[in-house]
Amino acid sequence: MPPLPPPHPPAQTSAVRRRAVLGAAAAAAPVLAGLATAAPATAAEPTPRSASRKRPRALPGGGDLGPHVLVFDPSTPDIQARLDEVFRQQESAQFGTGRWALLFKPGTYHGLNAQLGFYTSIAGLGLSPDDTTINGDVTVDAGWFGGNATQNFWRSAENLALVPVNGTNRWAVAQAAPFRRMHVRGDLNLAPDGYGWASGGYIADSRIDGQVGPYSQQQWYTRDSSVGGWINAVWNMVFSGVEGAPATSFPNPPYTTLDTTPVSREKPFLYLSGNDYRVFLPEKRTNARGVTWGNGTPRGTSLPLRRFYVARPGVSAATLNQALDQGLHLLLTPGVYHLDQPVRVTRPNTVVLGLGYATLVPDNGVTALTVADVDGVRLAGFLVDAGPVNSATLVEVGPRGAKRDHSANPTTIQDVFLRIGGAGPGKATTSLVVNSRHTIIDHTWIWRADHGDGVGWETNRADYGLVVNGDDVLATGLFVEHFNKYDVQWFGQRGRTVFFQNEKAYDAPSQAAIQNGPLRGYAAYRVGDRVTTHEGWGLGSYCYYNVDPTIVQEHGFAAPVTPGVRFHDLLVVSLGGNGQYAHVINGDGAPTAGTSTVPSTVVAYP
Repeated sequence: MPPLPPPHPPAQTSAVRRRAVLGAAAAAAPVLAGLATAAPATAAEPTPRSASRKRPRALPGGGDLGPHVLVFDPSTPDIQARLDEVFRQQESAQFGTGRWALLFKPGTYHGLNAQLGFYTSIAGLGLSPDDTTINGDVTVDAGWFGGNATQNFWRSAENLALVPVNGTNRWAVAQAAPFRRMHVRGDLNLAPDGYGWASGGYIADSRIDGQVGPYSQQQWYTRDSSVGGWINAVWNMVFSGVEGAPATSFPNPPYTTLDTTPVSREKPFLYLSGNDYRVFLPEKRTNARGVTWGNGTPRGTSLPLRRFYVARPGVSAATLNQALDQGLHLLLTPGVYHLDQPVRVTRPNTVVLGLGYATLVPDNGVTALTVADVDGVRLAGFLVDAGPVNSATLVEVGPRGAKRDHSANPTTIQDVFLRIGGAGPGKATTSLVVNSRHTIIDHTWIWRADHGDGVGWETNRADYGLVVNGDDVLATGLFVEHFNKYDVQWFGQRGRTVFFQNEKAYDAPSQAAIQNGPLRGYAAYRVGDRVTTHEGWGLGSYCYYNVDPTIVQEHGFAAPVTPGVRFHDLLVVSLGGNGQYAHVINGDGAPTAGTSTVPSTVVAYP
């Protein structure tokens, strides 16, 4: 690709974003030798399912968390050396098979710098972030990629208090890198060293006592948190329910601020009660603002680990389904799980929780995971990687035609990431289909790979990213990129999206290849023609047609013209002039032009 100009220093409010194509996927990391594993929890037999003629032997609940979950306490020797060894394996292993969860028991730790590479999660094991304090840093930087942070994917920090050594913690991430339930007793810097390209990101249920400096980050979403200040903005900074957030001023500076989040329910998390592992299930909040743990113990319920089938890589889909049929929940320990049939969630209130970016791969064109039209399912913390045989869908929440009211106890999809290609050839017609009403999609990145292995216009064919058929669905923190046709299609009534980030497919070979009837290209975000009520805040779409830079994209957004369908603070950007947008939404909004990478905006539609 031709080089783009370097990013502006932090005093500027514009930047150019590009992800360079890597020549080959990183090699899989070897297993880390000689490190401690999690202590086994007490197992107990669950209540067996209804008797049958050939009932299989009941699966046990609970158990050891496996060799890729490292559990530390303040007396553990050589913690820094162990953290460094994981980082050496994972720093540049973008498409490797290594998966790690680094868990810290409650207490105080001194002098640590936990650098996080790919597929690495770090978390405290208290009920509150302040139960586990690191006098040190949890760092993401971009030295492995020449100071460019736009590929710092698939890593997370959760449930810790940090006292940064120099007063500022660096968290220079891109997509699929959540910062949840964190307390930073200082400042937070979201840019890499040198203020190189950066494109993230997501913060929720966190308190940053000092200032947040996004600097070169082009877009960011922060939900139900507290910040001591926010320094600057580039293209698209969105806040909902954030104490200390700047007021709405889009497009100059481009802040979009909602006083509260309409509905939220925080992600389930593993914690210790004495010596026993439990999973905490935060309660639903409406019109939420600020953190859930401000007064200590958060509100919600919890489950003992013995209520979970603790899965290891290599287990079959049939075994996972047997565990679900018994009434067990699923805890997916770090690793890659190959599936020859869907994992079927049929019981209300089921939890499927991944650790360390546990990854599901449908090998023979099946759907990786399906959810029945039931209350209160929680899907959280895992990656779904399309297999080489095309799947019609990767994840389906609710069957087609689902109509039940789940407003009191919705299904939540949190930190569930879907990928087509990159780690190898993969295909899926549609990545995520949501049919169940009232579902909350809280932070997802649905990505048709633009670099890595198995990448090409037809090689990793994927027409649609997210399709929403259910009514009353809410998305908070929606990232969907590079699909061959529509990235998002929304057919349900009364849908809402707070923050959307998109790039159109880089590799479209020609204008003809993306022709959509009379329209030039497929919108990034399309609301169906029959929808009468829909609303979105802080949505952006970018194009970088590097194969044919002459391509014109009709618009970033398409929606019926009706008073009940409303959008606030929309933007489209041509990255370096590689392709252009003719409009922002429908026929409204000025075209992008030239190579200056200046957004075209619409503040209110209609």
